[in-house]
Amino acid sequence: MNLGYLVGTAIFAVIFAVAVTAQIRARQFSPMLYWATIIATTTVGTTLADFADRSLGIGYAGGSSILLALLLGSLWIWYRTMGSVSVHTVNSPKAEVFYWVTIMFSQTLGTALGDWTADTAGLGYTGAAVVFGALLLILVAAYLWTRTSRTFLFWAAFILTRPLGAVVGDFLDKPVSAGGLALSRYSASFALLAFILTSLLLFRQRAAAKAH
Repeated sequence: MNLGYLVGTAIFAVIFAVAVTAQIRARQFSPMLYWATIIATTTVGTTLADFADRSLGIGYAGGSSILLALLLGSLWIWYRTMGSVSVHTVNSPKAEVFYWVTIMFSQTLGTALGDWTADTAGLGYTGAAVVFGALLLILVAAYLWTRTSRTFLFWAAFILTRPLGAVVGDFLDKPVSAGGLALSRYSASFALLAFILTSLLLFRQRAAAKAH
């Protein structure tokens, strides 16, 4: 739509703020509202990552470094304030604000990592998807067969889902000459939204045991 990354970030930041406010004020768990908020963090994270990488001219490596610092800073402040960054302790409005801000930074970092791996590292969209898919499988193995911190595994997995999603999205809408399927961005967005809605219908959604 040729609005630019800064304007796009501003638009999706407003949507993100509205979605988070609605999520925090909700009296009971709503799968549709929760995942709508997740999508809002994804969209603002994507435009924010592109603004850092491209508009500011610092490249994927510079953007990823800044975003990693912001993510670690968010986790550190959350831990210092609340005493834990486990999702099982997200049972108050303050903790939920920390949760969603950290989710947003993780989505932003993930987008930058996906772009860096596919473009700068030269792996292409399918190669990058294989890399991030393999890393997620390693985390699954660690979850099943080791005593690695569940909190660490959660945040590591959440961060890795975003670059995987970013390169899959690029694979759907980028030109064939660039290694994509050349679907329109509207078609690609619709296909991904349909997949999300189908998953919500197929898989049981529930609130965490200690959530308010």
